[in-house]
Amino acid sequence: MIVIDPTIRFLGHAQRGFRWRDTLVAFRSDPHRKRMESMMVEARNHGLFDGYIFPVHGRRGLMGNLTVGGRVVDLSPVELSLFDAIAKRLFWKLLELTDPEIMAELVSRVEVQMTRREMEALHYLADGMTSNDIGKVLDISSHTVDWYMNGIQEKLKAKNRHHVVAIAFRLGLIS
Repeated sequence: MIVIDPTIRFLGHAQRGFRWRDTLVAFRSDPHRKRMESMMVEARNHGLFDGYIFPVHGRRGLMGNLTVGGRVVDLSPVELSLFDAIAKRLFWKLLELTDPEIMAELVSRVEVQMTRREMEALHYLADGMTSNDIGKVLDISSHTVDWYMNGIQEKLKAKNRHHVVAIAFRLGLIS
């Protein structure tokens, strides 16, 4: 379902609120385009003629969103900004009320201590190199590179190497 829902796919790239109908334009050459259009027609058949999605980001990326839909409503740029601000405030307030421990963890300072070698490996990873490539450049085994990568992944609480690069970029460890 996520593969064909243009609003959810667009949400993964959005930095601010957007209108549902504007998402199809971004996927005009996508192989799933026809299925996306069908999904939007199905939404209209259920009374969801149009809507807006307002993403909420934290230090580690997309945290959640506020979605409103129904009849067609044209929001001005100022109204879009207000909804965007409300979505963020509401998300963080609900998180604070429902799970203060997670809230405290999410807003705390992110301090990551990495060794020189870990930083070198991270930079090469961000350049698209494999463990074998990095090992050759650093004159170490690919097994040692993997050991460094596992340590980096643990320190950043990342799910995989792609996630490592994304988090490192957001934290300013790489550019």
